[in-house]
Amino acid sequence: RSVLKEGPGEDFANKDQIAKLLRFSTSKSETNSQTTSLADYVANMAKDQEKIYYVTAETYTAALHSPHLEIFKKHDIEVLLLSNRVDEWLASHLTEFDGKKLICVTKGELDLPKDVKDKLKQEDEVTAKDYEDIIKRVKEVLGDKVKDVRMTSRLTDSPACLVADEQEMSANLKRMLRQSGQDFMDSNPILELNPSHGLVQSLKSESEDNMFAKWCTILFNQAMLAEGGQLEDPATFVNDLNSMMLRYIGN
Repeated sequence: RSVLKEGPGEDFANKDQIAKLLRFSTSKSETNSQTTSLADYVANMAKDQEKIYYVTAETYTAALHSPHLEIFKKHDIEVLLLSNRVDEWLASHLTEFDGKKLICVTKGELDLPKDVKDKLKQEDEVTAKDYEDIIKRVKEVLGDKVKDVRMTSRLTDSPACLVADEQEMSANLKRMLRQSGQDFMDSNPILELNPSHGLVQSLKSESEDNMFAKWCTILFNQAMLAEGGQLEDPATFVNDLNSMMLRYIGN
């Protein structure tokens, strides 16, 4: 099955025919058995959905529990879970199926079906204005660790996530290249914050600059870990997290 996924890149002339034979795990099947075809996915697409969504990760479990899936699960939108090493190769060559583009949910702006997007648009505009000062302060704290900081509707349960720009490599592909010793042009991720989460809301009331900076760093590192990344200084992260927990339990 993995060999078959090399087909769209190796045999461009028969790419469409090969694509019909491919099978995937999805956020709705919740099993590592890859049984869903692209035709099955398209037949079960949500109302007004025009694109095929997928997420890449090192393991099936990491893909299934990716924070990037939260908004899709909330609106009952299926997402393909790509966790085989060959899947990054496949995604770079198979960009559409049955006239529908394949979209990586960890890259670019949140791209939802029109009916869902319309519901969130007005709410997002109000939120962005309300958190302008917080975004500015978070950017100042994190500096060149991030390309940008913004509020998002992508998350429902997690406080933060990291996103790559539309034309940049996914975090999973970068990890694969590092592991194989290959050089590539690296770029900083975009940090997206969930305005409905208590930890993000607490930033607005945090008056101590040192504590604010610690929270920003903790949220960034948590987001890095959630998508399978490695921290440069895990010991400091643990110490900061412990000190913050002790502070809030009154010790």
